[in-house]
Amino acid sequence: MKVWDISQPLKKGVPTWPGDTPFSFKLNWTKEETGSVNVGSVTFSTHTGTHVDAPFHFDDNGEKMLDLKPDLYVGDALVVHLEGRETILPEDLEDYQLDGVERLLIKTGSWKDRTVFPDSITHLSPELAPFLKEKGVRLIGVDVPSVDQVDSKDLQAHHSLLENDIHILESVILDEVDEGIYELIALPLPLAEADASPVRAILRDRM
Repeated sequence: MKVWDISQPLKKGVPTWPGDTPFSFKLNWTKEETGSVNVGSVTFSTHTGTHVDAPFHFDDNGEKMLDLKPDLYVGDALVVHLEGRETILPEDLEDYQLDGVERLLIKTGSWKDRTVFPDSITHLSPELAPFLKEKGVRLIGVDVPSVDQVDSKDLQAHHSLLENDIHILESVILDEVDEGIYELIALPLPLAEADASPVRAILRDRM
Protein backbone atom coordinates (compact mmCIF):
# COMPACT_ATOMS: atom_id res chain seq x y z
CA MET A 1 0.00 0.00 0.00
CA LYS A 2 1.48 3.35 -1.04
CA VAL A 3 1.70 6.16 1.51
CA TRP A 4 2.09 9.86 0.75
CA ASP A 5 3.45 12.02 3.56
CA ILE A 6 1.65 15.34 3.03
CA SER A 7 3.13 17.04 6.11
CA GLN A 8 5.48 19.99 6.12
CA PRO A 9 8.70 19.05 7.98
CA LEU A 10 9.15 20.82 11.32
CA LYS A 11 12.71 22.07 11.41
CA LYS A 12 14.73 25.22 11.94
CA GLY A 13 13.67 27.85 9.42
CA VAL A 14 10.24 26.41 8.65
CA PRO A 15 8.12 29.42 7.60
CA THR A 16 5.77 30.82 10.25
CA TRP A 17 3.24 33.60 10.26
CA PRO A 18 5.11 36.94 10.44
CA GLY A 19 5.76 37.77 14.10
CA ASP A 20 4.70 34.32 15.35
CA THR A 21 6.89 31.99 17.44
CA PRO A 22 9.64 30.43 15.29
CA PHE A 23 10.29 26.69 15.44
CA SER A 24 13.20 25.52 17.56
CA PHE A 25 14.40 22.17 18.87
CA LYS A 26 16.80 21.96 21.79
CA LEU A 27 18.57 18.91 23.14
CA ASN A 28 18.24 19.54 26.87
CA TRP A 29 20.06 16.42 28.03
CA THR A 30 22.48 14.33 26.02
CA LYS A 31 23.10 10.62 26.35
CA GLU A 32 26.59 11.51 27.53
CA GLU A 33 25.13 13.64 30.35
CA THR A 34 22.37 11.25 31.45
CA GLY A 35 24.22 8.02 30.85
CA SER A 36 21.24 6.54 29.01
CA VAL A 37 19.15 8.85 26.78
CA ASN A 38 18.92 12.04 24.73
CA VAL A 39 15.98 14.28 25.76
CA GLY A 40 14.88 17.28 23.73
CA SER A 41 12.25 20.01 23.81
CA VAL A 42 10.50 21.99 21.10
CA THR A 43 9.13 25.52 20.95
CA PHE A 44 6.83 26.63 18.15
CA SER A 45 3.46 28.13 17.30
CA THR A 46 0.50 25.78 17.10
CA HIS A 47 0.05 27.07 13.51
CA THR A 48 3.47 25.94 12.32
CA GLY A 49 3.61 23.59 9.36
CA THR A 50 0.72 21.23 8.62
CA HIS A 51 -1.90 21.87 11.28
CA VAL A 52 -5.54 21.78 12.28
CA ASP A 53 -7.39 24.93 13.33
CA ALA A 54 -9.82 24.65 16.24
CA PRO A 55 -12.79 27.06 16.22
CA PHE A 56 -11.30 28.69 19.33
CA HIS A 57 -8.58 30.07 17.04
CA PHE A 58 -11.00 32.68 15.69
CA ASP A 59 -13.97 32.45 18.08
CA ASP A 60 -13.54 32.95 21.84
CA ASN A 61 -16.49 30.64 22.45
CA GLY A 62 -15.39 28.02 19.95
CA GLU A 63 -14.28 24.47 20.60
CA LYS A 64 -10.66 23.82 21.52
CA MET A 65 -8.53 21.00 20.18
CA LEU A 66 -9.50 18.37 22.73
CA ASP A 67 -13.19 19.06 22.04
CA LEU A 68 -12.88 17.99 18.39
CA LYS A 69 -13.77 14.46 17.34
CA PRO A 70 -10.79 12.39 16.10
CA ASP A 71 -12.92 10.75 13.39
CA LEU A 72 -12.96 14.05 11.52
CA TYR A 73 -9.31 13.50 10.63
CA VAL A 74 -9.36 9.83 9.64
CA GLY A 75 -11.19 8.39 6.64
CA ASP A 76 -11.73 8.70 2.92
CA ALA A 77 -10.74 12.05 1.39
CA LEU A 78 -11.12 13.42 -2.12
CA VAL A 79 -8.11 15.30 -3.55
CA VAL A 80 -8.88 17.87 -6.24
CA HIS A 81 -6.56 20.16 -8.23
CA LEU A 82 -7.79 23.76 -8.54
CA GLU A 83 -4.68 25.62 -9.61
CA GLY A 84 -4.35 29.08 -11.11
CA ARG A 85 -7.18 30.65 -9.17
CA GLU A 86 -7.30 33.64 -6.87
CA THR A 87 -10.38 32.39 -5.02
CA ILE A 88 -12.03 28.95 -4.83
CA LEU A 89 -15.75 29.32 -5.62
CA PRO A 90 -18.60 26.78 -5.58
CA GLU A 91 -18.61 26.66 -9.39
CA ASP A 92 -14.99 25.46 -9.35
CA LEU A 93 -16.21 22.18 -7.83
CA GLU A 94 -19.35 21.67 -9.88
CA ASP A 95 -17.71 19.06 -12.12
CA TYR A 96 -16.68 16.88 -9.17
CA GLN A 97 -18.84 14.20 -7.57
CA LEU A 98 -18.97 15.45 -3.99
CA ASP A 99 -22.05 13.69 -2.68
CA GLY A 100 -20.94 11.57 0.26
CA VAL A 101 -17.47 13.16 0.40
CA GLU A 102 -16.73 14.06 4.03
CA ARG A 103 -13.11 15.20 3.59
CA LEU A 104 -11.95 17.40 0.74
CA LEU A 105 -8.31 18.34 0.06
CA ILE A 106 -7.61 21.13 -2.44
CA LYS A 107 -4.34 21.57 -4.28
CA THR A 108 -4.11 25.25 -5.25
CA GLY A 109 -0.41 25.27 -6.14
CA SER A 110 -0.26 28.89 -4.99
CA TRP A 111 2.47 28.51 -2.35
CA LYS A 112 5.36 28.32 -4.78
CA ASP A 113 8.32 28.51 -2.38
CA ARG A 114 7.71 26.77 0.95
CA THR A 115 11.00 28.04 2.36
CA VAL A 116 9.39 31.48 2.84
CA PHE A 117 5.99 32.56 4.09
CA PRO A 118 3.81 33.58 1.11
CA ASP A 119 2.71 37.15 0.43
CA SER A 120 -0.44 35.97 -1.34
CA ILE A 121 -2.31 32.66 -1.65
CA THR A 122 -5.39 31.18 -3.22
CA HIS A 123 -8.15 31.40 -0.63
CA LEU A 124 -11.66 30.08 -0.16
CA SER A 125 -14.77 32.08 -0.94
CA PRO A 126 -17.18 32.43 2.02
CA GLU A 127 -19.88 31.11 -0.32
CA LEU A 128 -18.05 27.80 -0.62
CA ALA A 129 -18.91 26.53 2.89
CA PRO A 130 -22.73 26.30 2.50
CA PHE A 131 -22.22 24.57 -0.85
CA LEU A 132 -19.89 22.02 0.74
CA LYS A 133 -22.17 21.46 3.72
CA GLU A 134 -25.01 20.60 1.36
CA LYS A 135 -22.76 17.92 -0.15
CA GLY A 136 -21.86 16.51 3.28
CA VAL A 137 -18.25 17.78 3.60
CA ARG A 138 -17.04 17.95 7.23
CA LEU A 139 -13.32 18.71 6.77
CA ILE A 140 -11.51 20.84 4.22
CA GLY A 141 -7.76 20.79 3.70
CA VAL A 142 -5.67 23.29 1.72
CA ASP A 143 -2.03 23.44 0.62
CA VAL A 144 -1.60 26.98 1.96
CA PRO A 145 -1.27 28.41 5.51
CA SER A 146 -4.86 29.68 5.67
CA VAL A 147 -8.28 29.25 4.09
CA ASP A 148 -8.42 33.08 4.01
CA GLN A 149 -6.06 35.52 2.34
CA VAL A 150 -2.96 36.03 4.47
CA ASP A 151 -3.77 39.69 5.23
CA SER A 152 -7.41 39.06 6.15
CA LYS A 153 -8.60 40.39 9.50
CA ASP A 154 -12.27 39.39 9.35
CA LEU A 155 -11.50 35.77 8.32
CA GLN A 156 -14.73 35.35 6.38
CA ALA A 157 -13.89 31.86 5.12
CA HIS A 158 -12.96 30.63 8.61
CA HIS A 159 -16.24 31.89 10.05
CA SER A 160 -18.33 30.63 7.17
CA LEU A 161 -16.81 27.15 7.53
CA LEU A 162 -17.53 27.19 11.27
CA GLU A 163 -21.13 28.26 10.70
CA ASN A 164 -21.51 25.29 8.38
CA ASP A 165 -19.77 22.82 10.73
CA ILE A 166 -16.78 22.27 8.45
CA HIS A 167 -13.36 21.89 10.08
CA ILE A 168 -10.01 23.12 8.79
CA LEU A 169 -6.69 21.47 7.90
CA GLU A 170 -4.00 23.80 6.55
CA SER A 171 -0.57 23.59 4.88
CA VAL A 172 -0.84 20.07 3.50
CA ILE A 173 1.61 19.23 0.70
CA LEU A 174 -0.13 17.78 -2.34
CA ASP A 175 2.59 18.30 -4.97
CA GLU A 176 2.96 14.60 -5.74
CA VAL A 177 -0.68 13.58 -5.18
CA ASP A 178 -2.99 12.98 -8.14
CA GLU A 179 -6.69 13.72 -8.02
CA GLY A 180 -8.73 10.93 -6.53
CA ILE A 181 -9.95 9.31 -3.34
CA TYR A 182 -7.46 8.32 -0.64
CA GLU A 183 -7.51 7.41 3.03
CA LEU A 184 -6.51 10.44 5.10
CA ILE A 185 -4.91 10.15 8.53
CA ALA A 186 -4.17 13.57 10.07
CA LEU A 187 -4.72 13.25 13.80
CA PRO A 188 -4.08 16.37 15.90
CA LEU A 189 -2.58 16.24 19.38
CA PRO A 190 -5.05 16.18 22.32
CA LEU A 191 -4.13 19.70 23.48
CA ALA A 192 -6.82 20.58 26.01
CA GLU A 193 -6.64 24.38 25.80
CA ALA A 194 -5.20 24.87 22.34
CA ASP A 195 -6.42 26.90 19.37
CA ALA A 196 -4.64 24.59 16.89
CA SER A 197 -2.41 21.55 16.65
CA PRO A 198 0.32 20.27 14.36
CA VAL A 199 -0.43 16.98 12.60
CA ARG A 200 1.52 14.29 10.80
CA ALA A 201 -0.77 14.01 7.79
CA ILE A 202 -0.58 11.08 5.41
CA LEU A 203 -2.62 9.72 2.54
CA ARG A 204 -2.87 6.00 1.83
CA ASP A 205 -3.85 4.34 -1.41
CA ARG A 206 -7.24 2.69 -0.93
CA MET A 207 -6.39 -0.22 -3.26
